[in-house]
Amino acid sequence: MANDQLKYSPLPSKLHPSSPSQFSQIFRFLFLLIGFSIGMAIGLNLNSFSSFNIFSFPSSPSTLLFLKPQQPPSSPPPSQPPSPLLPPVPLPSPEFFDPNVEPPLMHRMTDDEVFWRASMVPLIKEFPYERVPKVAFMFLIKGPLPLAPLWEMFFKGHERLFSIYVHTHPSYNVSSSLPPGSVFYGRRIPSQPVQWGRPSMIDAERRLLANALLDFSNERFILLSETCIPLYNFTTVYNYLLNSEHTFVSSYDDPRKIGRGRYNPQMFPTVAIADWRKGSQWFEVDRTVASEIISDKTYYPVFRNHCGPPCYMDEHYIPTLVNIVLPDRNSNRTVTWVDWSKNGPHPGRFGRREISVELLSKVRFGFNCTYNGNDTVSLCFLFARKFMPDSLQPLLKIWPSLLEGLV
Repeated sequence: MANDQLKYSPLPSKLHPSSPSQFSQIFRFLFLLIGFSIGMAIGLNLNSFSSFNIFSFPSSPSTLLFLKPQQPPSSPPPSQPPSPLLPPVPLPSPEFFDPNVEPPLMHRMTDDEVFWRASMVPLIKEFPYERVPKVAFMFLIKGPLPLAPLWEMFFKGHERLFSIYVHTHPSYNVSSSLPPGSVFYGRRIPSQPVQWGRPSMIDAERRLLANALLDFSNERFILLSETCIPLYNFTTVYNYLLNSEHTFVSSYDDPRKIGRGRYNPQMFPTVAIADWRKGSQWFEVDRTVASEIISDKTYYPVFRNHCGPPCYMDEHYIPTLVNIVLPDRNSNRTVTWVDWSKNGPHPGRFGRREISVELLSKVRFGFNCTYNGNDTVSLCFLFARKFMPDSLQPLLKIWPSLLEGLV
């Protein structure tokens, strides 16, 4: 045991431990004193590292030796105003897709937005609901509808089979001169001023088509004026149009000065002289042709820029367009009769004195034309034009006979 005991060199009596436990206590005290000194040193220098970003340490431990504390910026960065919120993208209104709800006629959409919406064609041809096809009657007028009572009789009892759209001067409210129960009441669409023979005339026609196309129930589209009258009852007109395999756009090659003579060579090559056609402004088309007219971005600008009077755009644009894009779908004739027998620059007009059963019978049965490949059809015109306001009363007297097919 004596050999295993620790031996120490002589020490002063005050420091010489009397036992191993005394030595351990002294060692712990010295260690605590050294640790306390180091902690005080670190605490005194802590402020100089207060701005140091601990998240900027590089991944390599060896580089820690070369890190320097980040200096605070000389001045705080200017506060940035919050970025303005973008306006929310308007979602399509549910009524534009509900087959049981007709789209509202008065709206705040621009022409471009209406054309864009109207150009949407479903790729699935079968309708997921019971669809009753309708005929859209589009009235391009200046102001009042003096022959409205005659049309009221024509439409009565067939409310599910037609739609009415009225384009008039923006300052004129067609409903102001009509009773609330009229079929024309509240049927005005957002309109713009129109000048005869100018591009604004075509703009109005395209505007009518686009608004009518928003209603997926509309299958056929007929353009009419305030001087137009129906020549047959509604059922005859409806069946004639819905059963037709073609549209009714007057489109023909006229070699005269008022035909080819209006062609502007600056239209080439988009529109060649071989494509140039003339025809009546008053057309009837189906959904396919109507969609082509309002979606056209190729030919319309050429006509707008190079077809001004004496080149009248309303007599050439749609006839030429249909001849280029869908020639096989068109019958190349109109269903709206007008009297050009006087060979003047304007068609004949019919007032109170000219109205007779003989006149209407001649228009109804005095022509032959092609219908669905049959060349012996005598029912060629469904409407007639240029009937003056004072013709209303004699027309109302004859109309019951027209409804019953007696004349």
